[in-house]
Amino acid sequence: MINNTDAVRLIDSKREDSVIVPTMNANNVNFGLPSVTSGQSLDLPLSGAMGKAANLGLGLALAQPDRKVFVLDGDGSLLMNLGSMVTNANKAPTNFYHFLFNNGVYAVTGGQPIPGSEVCDWEGMAQAAGYAAVFSYDNLEDFTNGIDEVLSATGPVFIHLAVEPQIENTPVQFRTRSPRTVLMAFSEVPEALGVSTD
Repeated sequence: MINNTDAVRLIDSKREDSVIVPTMNANNVNFGLPSVTSGQSLDLPLSGAMGKAANLGLGLALAQPDRKVFVLDGDGSLLMNLGSMVTNANKAPTNFYHFLFNNGVYAVTGGQPIPGSEVCDWEGMAQAAGYAAVFSYDNLEDFTNGIDEVLSATGPVFIHLAVEPQIENTPVQFRTRSPRTVLMAFSEVPEALGVSTD
């Protein structure tokens, strides 16, 4: 399995001017994007909206067709909105890269097991939904060797990552919070994209 931070760090190292939409584990300040980002002004974290990262990423990809959009999704999150996979494939944005961090648990709420995770065929679902390309990695070496092929594929692309469960057991009120809130990101990203909000 892949370490969560290592997976996020590798994705971030290949981002160039891409927008990254992380949610849940991939947005945890201790082992997610806030701890490794190289382009914070183009990070659009979506905490507290489980299942909606792919929808937001799809809208960004359609609005910014010349810029890659990376969605860093969680298995528990995506299960809450499986229909988004069909919508993503149907809209077919060529610049859309959907990374699924599959750890089999609800890691940020205490590590409860995700029902059906041991039998869920994510790659099969992505193919059946109509993603243009599907990849799967369960170790960092293969992911490192394969990421350039992933990012050169025409989207929508689905990338399944088997990641180690890293459980967040600290009570919510005592957790380390990112200095950049979701509201700050929503106000800053349009400027970074060169989009007028007037």
